[in-house]
Amino acid sequence: MKQFHLLAFFLPLLAMGQEKPQKFSMKGNFRNLKYQPDWIYLQYRNGDEWKTDSVQPKKSKYSFGGEVTEPTLARIRVKYKLDEAGKTVSLAQGRDIAAVFLQAGKLKVSSVDSFSNVKVKGSTAHTAYSVLRQQEKPYNNKMEPLAAKYREYARNNDKENQLKLEAELEAIEKEMNDEVYGDFVRTNPSSPVALYALKQYAGWDIDADKVEPLFASLSDANKNYPSAEAFKEGIETAKKTGIGKTAMDFTQNDTLGTPVSLSTFRGRYVLIDFWASWCGPCRAENPNVVKVFNKYKDKNFHIIGVSLDRPGQGAKWLKAISDDKLSWTHVSDLKFWDNDVAKQYGIKAIPQNLLLDPAGKIIAKNLRGEELDSKLSDFIK
Repeated sequence: MKQFHLLAFFLPLLAMGQEKPQKFSMKGNFRNLKYQPDWIYLQYRNGDEWKTDSVQPKKSKYSFGGEVTEPTLARIRVKYKLDEAGKTVSLAQGRDIAAVFLQAGKLKVSSVDSFSNVKVKGSTAHTAYSVLRQQEKPYNNKMEPLAAKYREYARNNDKENQLKLEAELEAIEKEMNDEVYGDFVRTNPSSPVALYALKQYAGWDIDADKVEPLFASLSDANKNYPSAEAFKEGIETAKKTGIGKTAMDFTQNDTLGTPVSLSTFRGRYVLIDFWASWCGPCRAENPNVVKVFNKYKDKNFHIIGVSLDRPGQGAKWLKAISDDKLSWTHVSDLKFWDNDVAKQYGIKAIPQNLLLDPAGKIIAKNLRGEELDSKLSDFIK
């Protein structure tokens, strides 16, 4: 299942290009909090590196300073002093973490009743971001109970219902992306958060035909931001991996350390399956993939699993292959999100897959559950 937009700004984004950094200052205050703050933390991305800062508040006030090369979504969070019983106060997402859109200049942040309930002054970017968040609410309200159910199914290892809920969640999110983020970019191409909104609209599987025209409509200022160059490269990669394109060849070592090339499977229908042993939704989907593989493996069909497992965790990769009975070709360089094939194909979330015909052309993408079986039955008689 994709990483939902509420966490999207915590994901790593490569920023290319050079833009002169500009200074910002943030003065914060809080009141009527249930617990007494001990530390305040600020985390944001500037260019191609993460910045983290911390400060101890004094008299319910705190301040931060730094530099940004473009308007940047950051998070501030609080760590409390021990409670009255001398126990550690656990971090609560909806109470103790706030999103703030940083930009050059002087910002004022006020928290009332809970640390996450913030009002921000001095940032036109944050004002626009707040409008987006208000427009998201009806969709978030639909997703929250479904997400809670999904977690329940995951705890009970109910993979069938997990997959059903993934489809529902992704459908709601797609509607939100179209009606909130897409509309925002079309009507506010010069907004300081237009590029952020476009990234949310594009999601992890960029449709270049839809996204490229919106990117072209952005103001010059937005298109010249450092992260805009990396995003543009993502669009170019998406053009190479669209339906009807010939899949790019690659070579990576299998579980025995033997190099395997995609081109050696020409003449067969091939599913390139991006996954990892640590990916819960991938593991939930694996029984469906196994079922399809066993049904079509003797009918000119094969699978190449590309694992995004972490460095030094090859044993976990091999164990997952064995435990899930994945009896097809597996390759990996154990570089996590820096997997060379994943980067070549612009993979930003897993599970993802591409179905190739015997000529090596991409004929379908991101097939899940019964959809994979149905699509293969259209081609393989």
